[in-house]
Amino acid sequence: MNEVRLPQGTIRYRELGAGEPIVLVHGLLTNGELWRDVAPMLAADFRVIVPDWPLGSQQTPLEPDADLSPRGLARIVADFLSALELENVTLVGNDTGGAICQLVAINHPERIGRLVLTPCDAYENFLPPAFRPLQALARIPGSVYVIAQALRPRAAHRLPLAYGWLMKRRDDALTASWLAPSQSSAAIRREVAAILKGISKRYTLEAAERFGEFKKPVLIAWAPEDRFFKLRYAERMADAFPDARLELVEDSYTFVSLDQPERTAELIAGFAREPLRHAGAGSQATQSVAPE
Repeated sequence: MNEVRLPQGTIRYRELGAGEPIVLVHGLLTNGELWRDVAPMLAADFRVIVPDWPLGSQQTPLEPDADLSPRGLARIVADFLSALELENVTLVGNDTGGAICQLVAINHPERIGRLVLTPCDAYENFLPPAFRPLQALARIPGSVYVIAQALRPRAAHRLPLAYGWLMKRRDDALTASWLAPSQSSAAIRREVAAILKGISKRYTLEAAERFGEFKKPVLIAWAPEDRFFKLRYAERMADAFPDARLELVEDSYTFVSLDQPERTAELIAGFAREPLRHAGAGSQATQSVAPE
């Protein structure tokens, strides 16, 4: 693991391969291991950077005063790209990380060459309704500790409101590793509570109002079976970005990188190989759904 020191704290990351940079952004209560099968495939042709973002499953908490609002998390991603002096980044987001990537693309686009959104929060669906009770619970002191401990039995990981409807391919060891930091660290639990309390659809709705400003290529790689992030959100984004296309990842839930790593890597790599271009004024979004 490498690490970089930002004003908000230390970010640890893995790096594989060489070439144009691809930076992967996971969601809440996961870490860079979400991409463990995809990253090596991409590393054959690209410099792949896989951070453990401060989203509740990292080992090291941030500084106590770090801004953990959605805008603050987007600033952390932007500061990370700047600290590594990355240019023309293909930024890839999933789940909560996809919402963060939308904010990065709109508010900090300077180092981004392309954007990839896999199933993620968008528009009014931030958080999905099924997870919103967690926000209310996060306002109760000690509640994150109680939830984290209740999820110690591995059978609990498979519940729909844990990881059960996020991934088809069960991996109890992996999900246990994602929960371990919040089970053992009070500082990490405080960060999880702060993130949950800060999430609001106003951030994704505000970003969506400005999708037309992001002229760079966008790939939306979506799982039509996803129970939390319905295909209609992907279709809306494909229409809203000036230079976007939609591809489907069949036989998968939200975590396409675990359920369908080959398909996910193929889509990202093919997209990242395309010459960079900028959509001109009045250009239309394109949508292509590739058959399996």
